[in-house]
Amino acid sequence: MAKIAFLGAGNMAAAMVEGLLAQGLMKPIDIVCQSGSGRTATALAEKFGVSAAPSLELLLESADTLVVAFKPQHLATADARLAALTRGKLVISVLAGKRLARLTQAFPSARNLVRAMPNTPGQIGAGITGWCALAPLVPADRITVDAMLGALGQHVEIPESQMDALTAVSGCGPAYFFEFAAALRDAGIAAGLAPEVAQQLTVETLLGAGRLLAQKKIEPETLRNQVTSPNGVTFAGLQRMEAGNFRALMRDTILTAKARSEELSQDR
Repeated sequence: MAKIAFLGAGNMAAAMVEGLLAQGLMKPIDIVCQSGSGRTATALAEKFGVSAAPSLELLLESADTLVVAFKPQHLATADARLAALTRGKLVISVLAGKRLARLTQAFPSARNLVRAMPNTPGQIGAGITGWCALAPLVPADRITVDAMLGALGQHVEIPESQMDALTAVSGCGPAYFFEFAAALRDAGIAAGLAPEVAQQLTVETLLGAGRLLAQKKIEPETLRNQVTSPNGVTFAGLQRMEAGNFRALMRDTILTAKARSEELSQDR
């Protein structure tokens, strides 16, 4: 692949760089980065042996692709020179809530724009990223997008109209998972387990169940039923969850998050 530039050098950029290098898709000499203060770019350069550019011109002069990975709110005050400096380049944005129409205003001369929504497990290569493009990708650009987003884990192309729903499910989903894990741990403690035992049981149970679901490739209800005996212990717990409208609560959670994502995207 051609040289890649990262504008922003925080956790997500670091995860992408680490994945690209670990998978042998790029060499450190082909990656250059820059950050607002310069501190995170310097740290990224020192950790992985990539280059830290002192200016936008040097960042982009030999790069064919720009990954925009700074904080979303900073797009409003981004350097106006980016419009000209990204002429003819592929721009991949991981800025939450920034629609393609808004990205087009900031990068009007890019050869194509990709809007991506990673999630935090991407930091360990276990994420899933939803993405959409302004125009159909040419084969070479698709290879680049596959490599960049593949460095974070799996990825799926969807229409931009579905990005808010995806944000609510996979973007926010890790937080809901962690909250469920905390609730399961606390319930175990309430049931009489030592805190450290409840923590271990929670982590390993959720990790194992997730792996089982991924490997079996069947509906989660089928796996649930395999654990559940009529009028047994699991059945009793599931009955209590149903009485508490657990699924309705999750549905409302996702729809509320989607609505908020739509609201925040309106002026972006």
